[in-house]
Amino acid sequence: MATIESHVKIETGSSEDMDAVMTVMDQAFGDRFGEAWTRSQLAGILPMSGVALILARSSDGKEMIGFSLTRTVADESELLLIAVLPDRQRHGVGGRLLDDFVERARNDGVERVHLEVRDGNPAINMYRDAGFSTVGRRRNYYHGRDGSRFDAITLAHKL
Repeated sequence: MATIESHVKIETGSSEDMDAVMTVMDQAFGDRFGEAWTRSQLAGILPMSGVALILARSSDGKEMIGFSLTRTVADESELLLIAVLPDRQRHGVGGRLLDDFVERARNDGVERVHLEVRDGNPAINMYRDAGFSTVGRRRNYYHGRDGSRFDAITLAHKL
């Protein structure tokens, strides 16, 4: 793994960042696995209570290189999405976003954080290294454009 991106700025985003978020999402997820959200899905959830959009920007602040989308309800937080531009993956940006998610949840008094990830996604290793463990599986949850289906693995971490 390459060195951690220490010069990445982590900041709160808003609906004004939707174009850049969709660019990162399209590049990071593509259409093979059916993991990406649509613009309307993103627009629909952003104004909801407990939802946070967190951005990872280049050190000069000009380029968005990743983001996370989270939702907190009562004493649980869920990582809904995390994405990093392909040429910036495996440089610690996703780890910084994940650490930020866990830290924000901890500061909010959350007792448990969770997420779902496609079975076979290399990010599973990052989640496990951060203390997440498997708590469930949704069979055939993700649907690729070619008709293929992929399980979702549910991971959780008690804070």
